[in-house]
Amino acid sequence: MSYGQIFVSSNSYMYVGNQFVFSKQNTNLQNNGNIFLRRDGQFLQGATASSTNTGLGKLSVYQEGTSDNFDYNYWCSPVGNASAAVGNENFGITMLFSPQDVINSNAAAITTGLNGSASPLTISNYWIWKYITSATYADWVWVGSSSNLAAGEGFTMKGTSGTDATSVDGVQNNAGGNGAQRYDFRGKPNDGNISVSVASGMTTLTGNPYPSAIDMQLFLADNLAVCDGNALYWEQDKSVNSHFIAAYRGGYGVYNGASNIYTPATFYTYDAAGNQGPLFSTPLNMYERKFAPIGQGFMVRGIANGNVTFRNTHRVFRKEGLANNSQFERNSNSSSMVDYGYYEDIPNVAGIDYTQISKAPTPHIRINASLNNTAVRQFVLGFMDSAIDGLDKADALSPDNEADLPFDAYLVLNDEQYVLSTTSFNIDKTFPVGFKSSSAAIYRIQVADFINFDLAENVYLHDKETNVYYDIKNQETQIALPQGVNNTKYEITFKTNALGTVDNLKKDLLIFQDNKNQELQVLNPNNLNVNSVALFDLAGKKIFKEAKLSLSDNYKFSTARLSQAVYLVEVTTDDGQKINQKILISNK
Repeated sequence: MSYGQIFVSSNSYMYVGNQFVFSKQNTNLQNNGNIFLRRDGQFLQGATASSTNTGLGKLSVYQEGTSDNFDYNYWCSPVGNASAAVGNENFGITMLFSPQDVINSNAAAITTGLNGSASPLTISNYWIWKYITSATYADWVWVGSSSNLAAGEGFTMKGTSGTDATSVDGVQNNAGGNGAQRYDFRGKPNDGNISVSVASGMTTLTGNPYPSAIDMQLFLADNLAVCDGNALYWEQDKSVNSHFIAAYRGGYGVYNGASNIYTPATFYTYDAAGNQGPLFSTPLNMYERKFAPIGQGFMVRGIANGNVTFRNTHRVFRKEGLANNSQFERNSNSSSMVDYGYYEDIPNVAGIDYTQISKAPTPHIRINASLNNTAVRQFVLGFMDSAIDGLDKADALSPDNEADLPFDAYLVLNDEQYVLSTTSFNIDKTFPVGFKSSSAAIYRIQVADFINFDLAENVYLHDKETNVYYDIKNQETQIALPQGVNNTKYEITFKTNALGTVDNLKKDLLIFQDNKNQELQVLNPNNLNVNSVALFDLAGKKIFKEAKLSLSDNYKFSTARLSQAVYLVEVTTDDGQKINQKILISNK
């Protein structure tokens, strides 16, 4: 640790392994005077204004990608060009190297072809792009091999194919498969205030610009005047081996700084112009995002014209890993990680005593909505005493282009689509839920998980038009919806205000398919006033609907002409209660 300037003379070096070094002032790296950060070593600086780092020497730090030659990672460099000039300088992919031993690396080759390779390390410059204050796919700006990425500007880069058996510190450069390529960033270390442009209603690709981790909650909280308090992380289906945009499958997960809650990505297909198309899948990957590791890129959404600013006070020494709440898109599900103690002593520039900060996640409920049996949209209800009932920085707008989506489910705030709504808890509160369908569709809704939450025994989906409450905590609920937008009919509640619930209705009505006699039967032993019985296929198409039924203890409907498949039955009573159930028709 140094409380003054760090000076590394020519032809000498400083080796930092498995720990951090802190410089209170500037860093002067003379020609061929280097700092090597190894085994999760990190470099922190304490200057609070502009960087005064200088010198022809270089800082070297490793980071591993998680994509092969067909898939993107979002990056942000911790270094820039090394020269005698004072301050941060631009970065380009010519500053990436392939490790050979703990201090030596070979410069990466650059190809204009579409595919990068691991050995020797070759990077395709075709896939190096940036995105600053933009709103459409056409606004991506090609960077290529140029060194024109200012400090704090993020960039896209595809990974490599093949393997590289070279091992440094027990880690192979590339063991093959998805997400293994190790890169050595070499250049002048970024330092001080680093500002990146944002604009109202626009999105900017940025990321951690330092050779140390940063506390994302501190960064987002410091920039709430110009951004919405969320960071968007790109995820991509790495099983697709194609460079054609129309073959891509991916989406954005959203990290909310105020609540420290991450909402997973839903994957979409794309057309040749980069516009979102049909839903594909939901991997439901969960990542720990509180501390952004070295090199991590992400999007921010502007709410005003100006700059988001990274500061040294955001910097911490936090090794990458699930248990450390810091992941560079590693496929590790964190929902099973339960540690409600306090953070250990985390070295940081701001002087924060992390031992007084609880690791307990913000109490929240995760709810899954299957969108017409394609992908799943997960949205989250969070609970913080400091959050307000209306829109605030603890809420997260949907990351997707709502206008183009054929199906979606979401929380409704200010008539917009949100994946996270955070408020203080009250058993009487309700949360509007919306559904969007380009055609008639089936939606399946169920609570996915309670995280650090035990204030409510039940969770219901309430149909306000029929006053029916569906228990979505203990079982999956299916609803058939027509084409269009339904933003006012449904809400999430924690208690019922009606005597009739779906649970009670299921006790009174028995729905089953009699394949031997080729008929659907609805048994009604208590002689409820049944208004209608309808049958839908799983795409939401109505097969039949029999309405204004007379009182009976057994309703029968022929299914002799229907194809073998799973169907959805919907029974509605005169008082508006509704029950849905799947049946299998097998006419042999």
